[in-house]
Amino acid sequence: MIAVSAPPGDDRASYLREVGALLWPAPASVTLTRPGRVAKPGPAGTHDLMVLPGLRRPRLIVPSGPRAAAAAVRRYGEPASVRARLATRTLSVTLGSGLGRVLLRDRLRVHVPDGADTIEAYLAGVLGQPVAISLHLGARRANRKPVLQVLTPAGETIAFVKIGVNPLTAELVRAERDALARLAAAGLRTIGVPDVLSYGTWRGLEVLVLGALPVWQRRVPLAAGQLGSAMTEVARAGGTRTGTLGASEYWRQLARRLDAAGQGTEHDELRAAVGRLGAVAGQQTLSFGAWHGDWTPWNMASTEDGLLVWDWERFTTGVPAGFDALHYWLQAQVVGGKDDPAQAAADCVAQAAGLLAPLGVPPDQAPATALAYLADLSVRYLADKQEQAGARLGAPRRWLIPALAAGTARLPGQGHDEKE
Repeated sequence: MIAVSAPPGDDRASYLREVGALLWPAPASVTLTRPGRVAKPGPAGTHDLMVLPGLRRPRLIVPSGPRAAAAAVRRYGEPASVRARLATRTLSVTLGSGLGRVLLRDRLRVHVPDGADTIEAYLAGVLGQPVAISLHLGARRANRKPVLQVLTPAGETIAFVKIGVNPLTAELVRAERDALARLAAAGLRTIGVPDVLSYGTWRGLEVLVLGALPVWQRRVPLAAGQLGSAMTEVARAGGTRTGTLGASEYWRQLARRLDAAGQGTEHDELRAAVGRLGAVAGQQTLSFGAWHGDWTPWNMASTEDGLLVWDWERFTTGVPAGFDALHYWLQAQVVGGKDDPAQAAADCVAQAAGLLAPLGVPPDQAPATALAYLADLSVRYLADKQEQAGARLGAPRRWLIPALAAGTARLPGQGHDEKE
């Protein structure tokens, strides 16, 4: 077996090393390796996890046991395309047959001395049974955090775990715990959400253990109106009210969040754009309710037993009704580099009436709602420092703020020539 160094600048490989040191702290240790054709067993207390697709671009870390490895691959959310689903299914079958251990040779080798405190030991104590874990490595973002799938050695998925590793991610983990408690009390009928199994701290890290939604169930197309009905139910989960945008607590809170986000040219541009929106649309009457905060095609699954929705860490009440529909559409356009982000943000405003109609938002409220959404998302990215973290869409000045400013200029009363 030889130690393998990832290429310089390989972010996911570096991130894997950082996460490994957090999950298996000293006196435990982790090593990225590539064994020979016949892997030699390590010393007592050593076990291997498979690095997929490999150490050059690690994306998923799974147990080396065939059943658990196959289940870990099969049960991570919704692949983005038919081609991706077929590739996932093929990889799962390969791992389940045992061939993956020969063909996919890169490993994360974990050595745990007797009595060492590791994340596996903590979760086994919380869940009351031996566990194996799988780790998904997300793209570079300020809110990137370890997300674990917890399995039995036989391959049954029993939980998912989110771990807050810094002030932002710890706050998001706590927010998701609170959101799921609130949603459980609301008695949602149109969607399934995770149960909170445990929440606590381990070695100074916030650890949220969630029941596993059955994302592996057979997928079915969304029925007509199903998504709009589900988003409407979420919007009403915290109660609703009607009022003007400028006099709302939401608008005041948006200003406070922007002030707390710091100072800079980009912040000043956003303050100016938000100020113009308030001056023009402050008297616009809107409905206010709750939103998921990050409802996207990859944070949900339409199954034969119903619609499943996860990742509730951005759940917020008291926002203009319809934010979820706008976010769902916009993120689907820009994530993965499918569309030009600046054009997509402008189109989000132009198409707002149609996007918001399934949620019952009147056409006259649609432009102000869409512009408030662009302002809200801009504030989030600045507050989270997404650009500094390397997020591809982390700079609002490049796509969100121009669409916000242009859309505000087109609102009634701004001297825009409708014949243009």
